[in-house]
Amino acid sequence: MQERPITDWLPLTKKEVEKRGWDELDVILISGDAYVDHPAFGTAVIGRIMESEGLKVGIVAQPNWQDDLRDFKKLGKPKYFFGVTAGCMDSMVNHYTANKRLRSNDSYTPGGEAGFRPDYATTVYSKILKEIYPEVPVLIGGIEASLRRVTHYDYWADKLFPSILVDSQADMLVYGMGEQPLREIIRGVKSGKQLSELTDINQVAFLQKQSEPLPVIGDWETVELASHEVCLQDKIKYASNFKIVEVESNKWQANRITQLVGDEVLVINPPFKTMEEAEMDKSFDLPYTRLPHPKYKKRGPIPAFEMIKFSVNMHRGCFGGCSFCTISAHQGKFIASRSETSIMKEVDQITKQPDFKGYISDLGGPSANMYRMKGKDESICAKCVSPSCIHPVICNNLDTNHKPLTDIYRKVDAHPGIKKAFVGSGVRYDLLVDDFNKNNQDGNHDEYMEQLITRHVSGRLKVAPEHTSDATLRVMRKPSFKYFHAFKKKYDEISAKFGLKQPLIPYFISSHPGCEEEDMANLAAETKDLGFQLEQVQDFTPTPMTVAEVIYYSGVHPYTLQPIKTAKTKEEKQNQNKYFFWYKAEYKDWIRNRLTHLKRPDLAQRLLGFRNNKTGWKK
Repeated sequence: MQERPITDWLPLTKKEVEKRGWDELDVILISGDAYVDHPAFGTAVIGRIMESEGLKVGIVAQPNWQDDLRDFKKLGKPKYFFGVTAGCMDSMVNHYTANKRLRSNDSYTPGGEAGFRPDYATTVYSKILKEIYPEVPVLIGGIEASLRRVTHYDYWADKLFPSILVDSQADMLVYGMGEQPLREIIRGVKSGKQLSELTDINQVAFLQKQSEPLPVIGDWETVELASHEVCLQDKIKYASNFKIVEVESNKWQANRITQLVGDEVLVINPPFKTMEEAEMDKSFDLPYTRLPHPKYKKRGPIPAFEMIKFSVNMHRGCFGGCSFCTISAHQGKFIASRSETSIMKEVDQITKQPDFKGYISDLGGPSANMYRMKGKDESICAKCVSPSCIHPVICNNLDTNHKPLTDIYRKVDAHPGIKKAFVGSGVRYDLLVDDFNKNNQDGNHDEYMEQLITRHVSGRLKVAPEHTSDATLRVMRKPSFKYFHAFKKKYDEISAKFGLKQPLIPYFISSHPGCEEEDMANLAAETKDLGFQLEQVQDFTPTPMTVAEVIYYSGVHPYTLQPIKTAKTKEEKQNQNKYFFWYKAEYKDWIRNRLTHLKRPDLAQRLLGFRNNKTGWKK
């Protein structure tokens, strides 16, 4: 196969810039990830959008921050600004486990090698640029900047940090999915304005002196948060702040948010309305090579790319609003879907890749089965302030029709270049349970389930009930576990009808706020009764901009300000986690003794087959 010219990728080196005949770059992007030119990787998306707006863009991927900083200088000084991102993950989540142990690999680096980005990467990169080029503006974005845009608790440092704009010294922050604000920023700088003058753009944040008046923009109203200094002294005020930020982030007609920090004011402009189908298509249809930059060939495959290179992302956003999840905080609760034409165009592109064997690994999104779902009457959505469309019950106004998704599955199946297309993303099973979702009026959920189970399951299906305790599930903003029972029954019936043996793989979280040790023992017993022997369990990590993080730090729920107990010590967290592994010999004595202490011999019997009588424990 003939190799593609290096100019098909955005330039990573000075030589590549010169090959394009450029003397100067308009924007230089600094990223904590290796450069993969694919729509699933944020740096590629941002770079291609800038290119589509006529800018000359270069990328510095995973620069060395520990030497003479030559990587930060190699492409020179950009005409307009530097764009900085930590990458597709918060750098601290990328680096550390829930137990704060350093991870030994990095999925966004060639060969999966760890150590190619710093802790708090956005801040480190931005400060270096400010030292080398103090006169050049720095724009920060990506998930790390987005979720740290206001005062936030950092689990790894175990303290509150101010807005990332303070420590990074950046000039402006783009939060959420950045296509819409970015295009406005580009038009602004091309017209001759400085980044600091673009204070009227939605979905950006910046700092200004307290003595300066706030910009007057249209009919925007302003909501003021408790100051950073007040939050440092008062955990309840910090918790109250979160509710305001979450509500405003998920409104169509949101207010501007301000927060005092030191002698400055943090200003967060309201978000854009969710992208329309044509805007989504425009982003996904840009001329990506869909491949890592050739410079990485000798360093080994990039695990995150290998996982998604034959997958198709059909939509963004999630209306679940789960307490522990950052998807809605970054992508929004309203679903932004691509057109069927754009999706099928990408399927065509995948089939033409030289190493494609006919199998698509995922037709999905953040939640696999939310494609095209939105309000029946969108004027109701425009006034809604709820962080979730399906908790505590499914909104009557939510259209949960699965037919558009079923139709796409069938069209992909019929494509001559596709042998099989799997759904690898997690399926939101509660949308498919009629007792929970009363909006299944024409039976299209059953049609979808049959299509999914018979054609699109790769050996096993992932779902995420997350817990079995109703009290814990309420804190998680998840439905009662009884609906998982109902889903499993339906799943098993369809599987039996077609003679299929494709196990369900349920995901659970230990140590989540509101979960006590006894709840975990119950979870282990209930899942054992269902025939599950859990192998992979997620220990709760408090990530910025989530309800669960606020509860973990403050001890109260941000919406009610009522206390909620959370496992915090290493011992408490380990105790909860051990119940998952009741089938391992090394844990059996511990579980038996622990449940004796908790006065729950009934759970010991269910888990271990022991009973307590006058002579002690016996099988």
